[in-house]
Amino acid sequence: MFYTIPMSISAEPIGKISAGNLSATIKALAFDLDGTLLAPGAVLTEGTVKAIKACQERGLQVIITTGRAIEAAEPFRASLGAEGPMVCYNGAIVADMPGNRILSSTLLDVKAVEFCVDFAREKGLYCQAYFPGADFSDGIHSDGNASGIILKAERDGPEREMYHKHTGLLAELVDLKEELRRPGLRGCVKAMFLAEPEVLTEIRPRLEEHFKGGVYIAQTLRTFLELMNVKVSKGQGLKFVMERCSLKSEEVIAFGDEESDLTMFGIAGFFAAPSNAKEAVRAKADIVIGSNAEDGVAAFLEGFF
Repeated sequence: MFYTIPMSISAEPIGKISAGNLSATIKALAFDLDGTLLAPGAVLTEGTVKAIKACQERGLQVIITTGRAIEAAEPFRASLGAEGPMVCYNGAIVADMPGNRILSSTLLDVKAVEFCVDFAREKGLYCQAYFPGADFSDGIHSDGNASGIILKAERDGPEREMYHKHTGLLAELVDLKEELRRPGLRGCVKAMFLAEPEVLTEIRPRLEEHFKGGVYIAQTLRTFLELMNVKVSKGQGLKFVMERCSLKSEEVIAFGDEESDLTMFGIAGFFAAPSNAKEAVRAKADIVIGSNAEDGVAAFLEGFF
């Protein structure tokens, strides 16, 4: 089995390098969840669990890099038995798992969230945000517990129920503008618009025009448009984990299917995309593997290692 490997993987000239030789240098695997590691319906299959645990037995570290909240990613992390730093909220939070200890956090400015709330009210859109709770700390000045992050929205509707079904998290109903006036609030982990893809396509240019690059905007699933601090990305989250764990670029393979996963390209030495990934993601990938509906990650790992 042979793959075309980019220069970042090896000091050798670009060309065909044996997967056997390359696999000996890999020490960690960074996995997006939805659309990549998880089968349709957000299911972690037995075949995927088996393949990843076999990699762990070989000594490989498993790093989850997801847009999900920690609580929404936890069942999958626990099933895999993965431990250590995990990237959640698309990189806004890096937490040591299990234990929910925050290692790094980057919050979205209150004024940015306030604009999102006003925009949602004007357009009749569903908007929600993750607020730091009383137990939250930034992970820099003192250790914090990620269980102190609370999802809040200000109206009920099918979007709220859909998010609950997908993640297991049900937004607390509040007046978001009132919540944003809370004394001492430094920002939110992220804000989200939930709507049909054509609606998100329509509103995204308006948001980009307003923020002028000062906020990171990414469509993470077909119905999710997320706004975060401009310094946030899965790539930056993965970089933080790699530095903390003394991992070199050429020792990490990252897997992803959405635009938010592209930020890991160049951070990890090798990037793999499932065949169901967006076209722009497949075009950047070092290899396109089987789709998430076909246990593509498991098949790749079994063949590669």
